[in-house]
Formats: sequence, structure tokens, C-alpha cells
Amino acid sequence: MKPQLLRLSKEPTQSFTVRRDLVPDVNNKWHYHAEIELIHFSKGKGTQFVGDSIKHFQSGDVVLIGSELPHLCRFDEIHFEKAATHPVDTRVVHFHPNFWGEPFTNLPENKILKDVLEKAKRGIKVGGQARKVVAELIEKMLQVDGLERMLLLIQALHEIAKSSGITVLSSIGFKSDYRESEKISDIYSYTFKHFKKKISLEEIAEIANVSPNSFCRFFKQKTGKTYSQFILELKVGHACKLLIEDNFTVKQICYESGFNNFASFHKYFKVITGKSPSAYQKEFLKKNKVIPMYYNELPQYKEAK
Repeated sequence: MKPQLLRLSKEPTQSFTVRRDLVPDVNNKWHYHAEIELIHFSKGKGTQFVGDSIKHFQSGDVVLIGSELPHLCRFDEIHFEKAATHPVDTRVVHFHPNFWGEPFTNLPENKILKDVLEKAKRGIKVGGQARKVVAELIEKMLQVDGLERMLLLIQALHEIAKSSGITVLSSIGFKSDYRESEKISDIYSYTFKHFKKKISLEEIAEIANVSPNSFCRFFKQKTGKTYSQFILELKVGHACKLLIEDNFTVKQICYESGFNNFASFHKYFKVITGKSPSAYQKEFLKKNKVIPMYYNELPQYKEAK
């Protein structure tokens, strides 16, 4: 399962595409494409891989993914098991980096747009007020066409470009080697399924179809990080998701995330996030006391009221 090169089709009368997805398994493979992708997760939560970044996503998130940057979005199992009560709803825009033509791109007034598309080569998560504004603009794009739709896209990119609340996702040194990407994808997929238990070197080397002696060197060369670091990031990312959901105690989350003892969980969580698990949870809950209106429709929020 290598990062597939997707060729995205569009109508002859359109220079870019906008769509709405209501199922959790659309393009949930490790893939890339020439087009830039702007996505709004209106409903649903899961884990997003962008380059060498592993982040939890939730309802309301907006992400901009650059041309040919490998990525996948894996929705949580609850959206597959209980689709009726835990629906997904994503809005996706695909456009070529130069779809409006080189003369327009090179206008001095558009430098701000060129800069944000350059940043998008590493992936951008949009936060702050811009997140809500961009989500509303994408919603409007679904309802119009022609020049009006193009102007809404430019407005959305301008909102992202001028926002101080953006986070660049993938590391500056990330480079995808498509010749070896099938192995990396298999490693990611297997580790994601089994990270809560101890994965031996022999076990994961067999998945990658390389010898145990060469696996560590291979993984570090292709991803820029050690396999043990990758697993720790995955465990901490899972812990962050559980802390946000606030359904378990911190100690329960430690073991639910694959850590064997609380001391190592606390240590590595702070190394990776810069905060203790309790401080991370308190900060998130404090920031999210006011929940956007579109989030109120989620069944889990209704049940909690």
C-alpha cells in the first residue's frame, strides 16, 4: 500500500473542485496528488498523517495540504461501527497551485497567497478565528459556481495567509521517497493497529520486508526519526485524543495509550507536548468552553448536556 498518485478529475467548466463526503473511508490510504487540498472536518474525529506529522483531528478542524505532500486521514472506529449516531461530514477543495495562471500568481499584491501556498508544502492546520471563517467560505463554495466560487477560494486562502493561528505540520526536513513509500506505508499501518502492545524489532522488520539489522537505519533514513520515537509520538497523540474526550482518568489514559507505567507516560508526554497530561487537558478544556454551533449536532455532545 504505497502513497498512491491520485489523478483528480474536474468538470470541463471548472478550474478546481469542491465536494462533500459523508462516509469515513474516502481516500483513507496514504496518497498524494498534484493538487493542493483544503479540507474542513465538519463532523468526525480521528488521526491525520501529513508528511511526518501525526495529529489528532476533530470536528471543526481546517487543514491545508500542499501539492504532492503524502497524507491520509483515518477516522476513529466509532464512525465505522456506529455510523448512524456518529456521522462524518467533510468538505474538500482541490485546486492546482497555479490554476489561476502565472501572471495572476506573480502579481505583487498576491505575494501573501504565494507565501501561504509555499507553507502548505509542509501542511497547515488553521486555528483561531480563521478556522471558523474558512469553514464558512468552503460551505458557500458548495452552493455556488463560476467566478463567485473562485473568489470564495481566494478569500479563504487570504484568511489563512493573514492568520496568526496557523500551525505548520510536517518537519522542514521531510522528504518523501516514493520508491520506498510502500514499505513506510505498511509500517505506519501496522504500527497504528498494534502500538498499544510491544512491537518487537523482528516483527516490524518482517512487515517492512527488511532484516532486523537494517530496519532501524532504513526507517531513520526515510522518515528522519527513529522507530521508537515514532511509536512514542503515536502513543502521545492517542493520549491527547483521550484527554480531549475526557472519558477516562489520566492514569487510565496512560495504559489505554500503550504505556507500561505512569512515570514514563508523564515523562514522554511532557517531552513531546511541553506540558504534563493534566495541564494539557485543563488548557484544552478551558479554551473550548464555547463550542461552535456545528459541533452541537454531534450525538456525544447532546448526550453530555
